[in-house]
Parts: sequence; structure tokens; C-alpha cells
Amino acid sequence: MENSDVFLGLQDFLERMRQPTAADFVKSIKSFIVSFSNNPPDPERDSAAVQAFFANMEAAFRVHPLWAGCSEEELDSAGEGLEKYVMTKLFTRVFASLPDDVKKDEQLSEKMALVQQFVRPENLDIKPTFQNETSWLLAQKELQKINMYKAPRDKLVCVLNCCKVINNLLLNSSIASNANPPGADDFLPVLIYVTIKANPPQLHSNLLYIQRYRCQSRLVSEAAYFFTNMLSAEAFISNIDAKALSMEETEFEKNMEFARALLSGLSTDLDGLSSQINQIAGQNQREPTESRHHTLKEDHAIRSKSSEGKWSSKEDLSSITKIPSISDLENRGATILLKEDQTSKVFREYPYMFANAGDLTINDVEDLLNNYKQLVFKYVCLLKGSDGASAAFPLSKLQAQRQQHVETVEKYQDNREILQNIGSQKDTDREDDGPNGISDQENTESHLPKEEASASSEHNHVDTSEQ
Repeated sequence: MENSDVFLGLQDFLERMRQPTAADFVKSIKSFIVSFSNNPPDPERDSAAVQAFFANMEAAFRVHPLWAGCSEEELDSAGEGLEKYVMTKLFTRVFASLPDDVKKDEQLSEKMALVQQFVRPENLDIKPTFQNETSWLLAQKELQKINMYKAPRDKLVCVLNCCKVINNLLLNSSIASNANPPGADDFLPVLIYVTIKANPPQLHSNLLYIQRYRCQSRLVSEAAYFFTNMLSAEAFISNIDAKALSMEETEFEKNMEFARALLSGLSTDLDGLSSQINQIAGQNQREPTESRHHTLKEDHAIRSKSSEGKWSSKEDLSSITKIPSISDLENRGATILLKEDQTSKVFREYPYMFANAGDLTINDVEDLLNNYKQLVFKYVCLLKGSDGASAAFPLSKLQAQRQQHVETVEKYQDNREILQNIGSQKDTDREDDGPNGISDQENTESHLPKEEASASSEHNHVDTSEQ
């Protein structure tokens, strides 16, 4: 059954539950959810209770007038709707409900994070004919979606999609090379490799959740085969050692130590980044203050000789709203990043961030090129979306310092000329100051709606993507 069919099944189930004749079903479902939620977690007992409830309810559906004359597919759809509704309500109560499950999730995730730094297809005896890491990325992405859903079937679909992508790729490779069709011995090593590289969140708890609360009568045939392979992949990864990767013990330990150093280096680099950000923040706080004091002194001198000016210095100051620059946004984002509890997980999608040149292989070139293209595209979009600036990369530190120095000198010379001409050009200054001041404010304000609209658009985009 496709995802769209399941969604329609849920809607059809809810519509039927709104009928007056479904009052007994509604009462039974609510009563089960309440009584179940009040009991302490016990995975074995909880699983048995849920499975029994689903079986009894689906048997009742078959003999109820609401489903009179319905096909097997419609009855199956009602069962899917019941499972999705009930398990969504009970999700926080049953998912990763025991400390042992949480601990196993962390241990498994840590092991995959280490092993993925050095494992290669050859270590799992994957035949060269079937090696296609670029195409395997699609399978990884499917598996990484598993935590986006709450219903057991939706989580199972993520596993099945991953397995189907791998299976299709293996089949196509065998056809292209005139090799024998791939078997289980070819499929499982690729699934293990893809799972290690994907490092899906809370894999152990997700698989237990599917195993315990997916309706047993539907966990059959192809779904059962692929799910069993995923359980085997998890068990293999949990017990992975040098022998499992066809390595010498010393080589395996050396690689694990290197991977630990690589991941722990992230914390060191972030500490250095934190100090740099604090330095920058300190400078940014001092420089605007000094600049503001200097501007107020000049403004006071000008206003004292131009008592007929239309605005006071307070009004001028309050009318100026600072629009955050790209640099400000970057610094703010970096500060937020440093405050996150599990910062290292943020960078797991970017395996080359802390790699050395000697760590890279020819196979990494394609990934790096794709990452570079995405980076350039996102950077150009950011520039165009912020203020329509030209899509040029940031200046080097030396160039930026020179440009800032030139701007400072020019500003200083302009201020001197203004102060020298105040005495002889009072009227002219008064006339110019008014229109220019208004024009500057209008220009500043004219940019604000664009920024607000952009922020609003981005917020809406995030909300939409999360739904």
C-alpha cells in the first residue's frame, strides 16, 4: 500500500469514526489509550496488549454495518488507519521508553560514527561490480528519514525504501555487467555499508518499535524479508570488529583511534571558533559604541548651529534601524551552534570538514565537487535574497582591512569638510540636511520591509517543511 493510500485510509477511518453508529468503537479506542498510558512501561506486555487490541478491533470492523459490503482492501485500509491513529497517540509513551534502549541507541550511533570514517566497500567484501557509493546516497537519505514519523508503518516504509533502492541498484549493475542476479550474500553487505554511512538516529529503538507495534499480520512477505535484513545489519554493526571488516586487529584499533581523534577534534576546533566569535563580538560591541559617540558629538555641534533643524538627535538615532549583514547572521548562527548540546551530530553530514588532504581518495573527488557546487549555489542565493548584492565571494582578510581603511579615511575627510564649511554655509547646510536626512531614512526604511518579508518567507518555509 502506498503512502497516499495510507493517508486516505486514515482519513476514511476518521470519517467513519465520526458516524453515530461508531460510538462504541470511539469509546473503546479512547478507553484503551487512557488505560494503556496509565501503566508503567513494559515492552513485552505493551506489545502484546497493542497487538491484541488491533486484532479484536479489526475483527469487529468486519461484522459492523459501517463496513458492510466493503472489500478486503478497504478493511485493510481501516486497520492501517487504526494503527496510525492509536500509535501516534501512544508514541511518547512507548518509543525508547527504557533507559537501556536509549543507551543502546547512543552506543550504536557512536560506533557507526567511528566506523564510517574509515570503512570501505572492500572491507565488507562487496564486489567491485556492485560498488556504487554515489547512488547509495539515495538509500542513505531514505533511511535517515526514519525519525520523521511516528506510526510503525511509516517508519517501516523508510527501511523498505532504503532496501528497495539497494536491491534495484544491485539488479541494474548485474544486468549491465552480465553477472548473475544478486542474492542475499550480495544484498546484506551493501545494506550494512549504507546503514553505517547513514547512521540513522535512534536506529535500535526504531527497529524495536516497528517489531513490537507494527501489526503482525502485515509484517509479512517482502516487508518481513527486508526488515529481517535490517535487523541483521544492526546486529552486525553492534558487534563489528577487525575480523568482521577483514582487517588486522592492529589496523582496526589504529583506525578507531584515528576516528575518535577526528571526532574529538571537532570539539577542539569549536572551542577555538568560540574564542574567535567572542573576540569578534567584543570588537563589534566596542566599535559601534565609539562610532556612535563620535557621531553624536558631530551631530550636537551641527544642531547647535542649526537650531531650526527639523529633527532632534534622539529622533535621528531612533529612526536608524540596523539591518543585519551576512557576517552578522553568520556570527549569530555560529554562537547558536556552540550552545547546542550535541554539536558533533550537526557535522556528521559533512565528513570532510575536519579531514586532512592525506585522508582523501580519488573516490572522494565527486562528493567534494558536488558539495562545492551546492555551497556556491546556496551562497549566491543568500546574497541575492539579502540585498541583491553581486554574487562575489567574501574578500580576504587583508583586502577587507584595506577597504575598511579607505572608507574610514574618506569618511574622516568628508566630516572635516562639512565642519569647515558649516560656518560659511549655514543656510545651505540646513536645506541639504533636511532633505538628505529624510532621504536617508526613507532609504533605510525602504529596505526594512524586504528584510521582514524575507525573514517571514524563510520562517514559513521552515514551518512548511516540518509539517
